[in-house]
Amino acid sequence: MSVHDVSTVRDTITVPSSATPYQGDIARYWDGEARPVNLRLGDVDGLYHHHYGIGDVDHAALGDPADSGYDQRLIAELHRLESAQTGVLLDHLGPVQPTDLLVDAGCGRGGSMVMAHQRFGCDVEGVTLSAKQADFANHRALELGIEKSVRAQVCNMLAMPFASGRAAASWNNESSMYVDLHDLFAEHARVLAAGGRYVTITGCWNPVYGQPSKWVSQINAHFECNIHSRREYMRALADNRLVPQTVVDLTAATLPYWELRATSSLVTGIEDAFINSYKDGSFQYLLIAADRV
Repeated sequence: MSVHDVSTVRDTITVPSSATPYQGDIARYWDGEARPVNLRLGDVDGLYHHHYGIGDVDHAALGDPADSGYDQRLIAELHRLESAQTGVLLDHLGPVQPTDLLVDAGCGRGGSMVMAHQRFGCDVEGVTLSAKQADFANHRALELGIEKSVRAQVCNMLAMPFASGRAAASWNNESSMYVDLHDLFAEHARVLAAGGRYVTITGCWNPVYGQPSKWVSQINAHFECNIHSRREYMRALADNRLVPQTVVDLTAATLPYWELRATSSLVTGIEDAFINSYKDGSFQYLLIAADRV
C-alpha cells in the first residue's frame, strides 16, 4: 500500500463525540480532501504538510521554464519553502529535551510532527478531526520506523486527551481558524507545563484595515473556516495565561511562495485572494510564540 492509498482505508467518517455540527462538517471536508497541491508536494521527500511556505525563491534551482523538468523543480521548490515554514515554527519552541512531549493541534498528515521528532528526538502527539488524516500520518510514521514516538489521533483540539501540564510545548500551524480562540488557548494552557511554550503560525485579518476584506471572505469560503483578527489572537492569549514572547510578521516572507504557486500546475483558484490580501494589507501572516505562566 502506498502512502496515498491510506486516504481510502476508512469507508466511514469518525467524528469525535465532543465535536459540534460545524466541526463535523470540517471532519468531512478534510476526510474528502485530496488536493494535488498537498500530496504532490509531500511526494518530494515524504513530508506531507497542510500549510504554506516562507522564504525567497531559489530561481537558480528552478532553471529554464521551457525545460521539460521545470514543473517538477517548481513543485520541489514550493515544498522546500513549506518545510522552511515548519523549521521556523520549530525554531521558536525553545529548548526541547528528548524526554519531552510536544503536541501538534490540527496535525494534518503529520509533516510537522515528523520534522519535530527528527530535530528533537522526543515524542510528538498530534490531534485532528479527520480520521483519514490521522491514518495517513500514522502510516507514514510506521514507514519511517518512528511510530512509537510520533502518533496522530482523532479528537477535538478543544478537548485534547492529555493530562494537565503534560506538554513541554504545543502549536497550531495554520489550524486555529477552525475554532474559537478563547476555547483553544484555554486548552493549550491546560496541557502545557508551567513555563511551556505555545507557538502558532496563522493568517489573520488586520484590524487596521477595519473589517475582513473581500479577499479574506473568499479564503473563509474556500476553506470553510473563520479567520480571526490579529487583535483577537492577542486578547485570547492574554486571557488564558499565554504571554507572547515573540511576534513575527511573515507576510512579506510568504508572498514569494504564493506568487510562485500561482504559476504552477497546482493552482486551486485561491492564490489571487492570498496575494491581493497580503499586498493590500488586509491580511497578515504571523508567528506568535507565547509562554504559559
